[in-house]
Amino acid sequence: MDNLFDLNGKVAIVTGSSRGIGLAIAERYAQHGAKVVLSSRKQESLDAVAADMRDKGYDVLPVAAHNGDKEALARLVDATIQHYGGLDIVVNNAATNPHFGNLIDSEDSMWQKTFDVNIMGNFWLCQAAVPAMRRRKGGKIVNIASINGLRPGTFQGIYSMTKAAVISLTKTLAMELAGDNIQVNAIAPGLIKTYFAQAIWDNETVAQSIIERTPQRRIGEPDEIAGMAVYLASAASNFATGQLYVIDGGVTLPML
Repeated sequence: MDNLFDLNGKVAIVTGSSRGIGLAIAERYAQHGAKVVLSSRKQESLDAVAADMRDKGYDVLPVAAHNGDKEALARLVDATIQHYGGLDIVVNNAATNPHFGNLIDSEDSMWQKTFDVNIMGNFWLCQAAVPAMRRRKGGKIVNIASINGLRPGTFQGIYSMTKAAVISLTKTLAMELAGDNIQVNAIAPGLIKTYFAQAIWDNETVAQSIIERTPQRRIGEPDEIAGMAVYLASAASNFATGQLYVIDGGVTLPML
């Protein structure tokens, strides 16, 4: 193989891909030759992104699906197979964080919504996608976790627990699917300048506190996550599975 990062002939689903990290990953996959199914909650947002990507010459399909809806995720996989004939790559990027505050003040509904979207949705999509990957004799699953899955983020207790569960889900699926030549890995971003994290980076006091604790003295950009996602979707990572790749500017390094 001339190019270990070549994705030509591959079909990928990227959830939460109308903006932020998901969009950056979708664009890089398309740039490396993949056919990309764009997915998020709102069809109109996806259509706008798809139009822009098609103008760049990329082969994309926009399909709306709520990540907390098992049936919608099954339909997403069905639409992918119907349109492209198969499925090789799944990126579980969609997430939610409805509660920002002390854990003790949270409501049950916030727990249920966060777990449905961040954990069950990831599992449901994998469950629907794996049979298609088995038919292709292999596949790649990339889960977007968070450094908050390694230690809790301030006022992000429920979200942090779901991201810890994403890491555990990654390891379990990697173990169970290794015999099917399906590699399952996760990426743990630090603070990235996305709409999802705007409440953090747009707060000057909070952002500055994080920057001061980050050896690179800045926050990240979505495209700085996409390169690792390309690696984990390509033949370059064929012997890597069940791993967590931290991309955080060094903020989780032990400080003396």
